[in-house]
Amino acid sequence: MSVRIYRQVHELQGFSLKNCPAMEAPSGVLLCPPDFYQVLAVKNPFMSGHVGAVDRAKARRQWEALREAFDAAGCPVSLIEPAPGLEDMVFCANQSLAGTRPDGEKVALLSAMRHPSRRREVASFERWYEEHGYRVVKLKGVGHETFEGSGDAVWHPGKRLIWGGYGFRSDAGVFAQVARAFHAPVILLKLVNARFYHLDTCFCPLNSEAVLIHPAAFDAASLELILKIFPIVITAGEPEAVSKMACNAVVVGARTAILQKGATSVANRMLALGLGVSEVDTSEFIKSGGSVYCLKQFLF
Repeated sequence: MSVRIYRQVHELQGFSLKNCPAMEAPSGVLLCPPDFYQVLAVKNPFMSGHVGAVDRAKARRQWEALREAFDAAGCPVSLIEPAPGLEDMVFCANQSLAGTRPDGEKVALLSAMRHPSRRREVASFERWYEEHGYRVVKLKGVGHETFEGSGDAVWHPGKRLIWGGYGFRSDAGVFAQVARAFHAPVILLKLVNARFYHLDTCFCPLNSEAVLIHPAAFDAASLELILKIFPIVITAGEPEAVSKMACNAVVVGARTAILQKGATSVANRMLALGLGVSEVDTSEFIKSGGSVYCLKQFLF
């Protein structure tokens, strides 16, 4: 399989999802307890008005309920120890991208975070991966370019294909290294709405053929790419996409979607596709711009 980068529909000539090699499903998720979680500064639009406003006891209860939801869905949970002074470390999606190469080797590509306050989180994840048998890969020669892990790099379910989001937290130029790290092609999607600053806030593959998106988050070329690859495209309206972060959901084992409670329209469409739905409350974490997907890292 080529490690090409695709930016426009016409570049997909000769590309077929059917011929894309299979990729094993994640074996579990990595979570970080919210011991030090709080909102200290405004780094995205969700944080505005919430500095110092996190109910930490409530956040702990919500996190525990999320952990239980993964367990109930048959998804094993591993933990990384939180570090003092790293209030955003609980959002495990951003410090790395985990996956496998075609020979089955487990790889963890470390992030180059945009905000200095988050760069210090990466070392803890590097140690965790080394202790758990992953080959750790670091970006080379990126200069001022940034990459924020699986917040902007999403595996296509069951396929050796990565969807890459750029425009706010990750730069388009880094995805050539992402492709090489995993020997997988990347389809690039440009984000154009600051409210949807990571790909995982507006793009959620539900299975190999269906995806949930918020269309206003993307430019026209990116929407063309999504429509070209996915036969089924479900859209989340702005109220649910913003206040409920409905696209920041996680599908476990192609069976169960875990998402913020109250995203009723999206949940009903998931049920219509044959998915089970597990609703959780992540409202304290939405104050920081993250929900279910942001709080976990898929493991392999």
